[in-house]
Amino acid sequence: MRGIRVGRVAGIPIQLNWTFLLVLPLFAYLIGSQVGEFSGIVGQTFGVAIPADALTAGAVPWVLGTVAAVGLFVSVLLHEFGHSLTAMHYGYAIKGITLWLFGGVAQFEEMPEDWKQEFTIAIMGPAVSVALGLIAYVVFVAVPLPPTVAFVVGYLALMNLVLAAFNLLPGFPMDGGRVLRALLARNRPHARATQIAAEVGKVFAFMLGLFGLFNGNWLTVGLAFFIYIAASSESQQTTMKAAFQGVTVDDVMTPRDRLSVVDPDASVAQLMERMFRERHTGYPVVDRGSLVGMVTLEDAQNVREVERDAYTVGDVMETDIASVTPDADALDALQMMQQRGVGRLAVINQEGELAGLVSRSDLMTAFNIIQQGGRDSLGISDASRLPDVGGRGI
Repeated sequence: MRGIRVGRVAGIPIQLNWTFLLVLPLFAYLIGSQVGEFSGIVGQTFGVAIPADALTAGAVPWVLGTVAAVGLFVSVLLHEFGHSLTAMHYGYAIKGITLWLFGGVAQFEEMPEDWKQEFTIAIMGPAVSVALGLIAYVVFVAVPLPPTVAFVVGYLALMNLVLAAFNLLPGFPMDGGRVLRALLARNRPHARATQIAAEVGKVFAFMLGLFGLFNGNWLTVGLAFFIYIAASSESQQTTMKAAFQGVTVDDVMTPRDRLSVVDPDASVAQLMERMFRERHTGYPVVDRGSLVGMVTLEDAQNVREVERDAYTVGDVMETDIASVTPDADALDALQMMQQRGVGRLAVINQEGELAGLVSRSDLMTAFNIIQQGGRDSLGISDASRLPDVGGRGI
């Protein structure tokens, strides 16, 4: 999740996503336009009346709305620091914390698979919110405050407690869903626990979406959609990580002796004809035995049809070759393809020679084979390392 970096605290970059710049004024407006209603809710909840007249004069509601909205997002930021600092205590690196439309996200380099660590990391965010809520509550009820200050403090006390309670609902990958996965992983493989937690999270997201739809709250509908997509995505990633554990690029690649290559002097018209005939959309370009580039259908299509006889593969090929070694993890290769926006990687051995080619379709085919028939189907002898991921689908 990209954003504007605004600082770094405890070595963790803090970012503001562009959606945050839209939602902050919206929250300020919503709070400011309903100051009277909110003050009544806070007063009834905590048993301390706040004079509404002092909150609704002139520009006061909008100032209070702005201060309360900023305070709410600061609370969300501290909530994410609860997760992040605990994860760092266990040795996990944090890419950053991003504030966005639906609150905050702490981005981990790697998610813990030890259930005790995940449980502690997941629970520390709500624990921070509860602590903030209780501190604000004590100040609200015990310290004589002007009505305007009392409103902000009381509002933040209530919202931090609501934030903690909402995040503990079992909407994986929310905090409650991660707590559920940690508890499930006590006596199940991590991938299977993830699948169960994700299914529970999808049901929760569906119910939340219906609630938002019937109440006309489109922000809630959007949050439900995000939870559903995030649950599906993390479940898929965890399942693939489990399936590809111990599988290397060498296990799934197309080796050099079975590889179709193209000469850099071939015309683009010849390349297009060959692609149509062989049903391939990309080739390594080899010149006198050395890999010099990669050419894809998209590269060829960038040349106008009337000029394809005049242009050669060497004119249009990509020379910045994305490559991996044969002993690289298969999942790392897939992630590199996603990061580089390519569909295949050259496999280069220690001597710097082309050893083969691995494509996204190679990896997906291998994944399906592992899911259905186990590693023996790929000729991987150490089948005992394949975790039970529960079921054949992602």
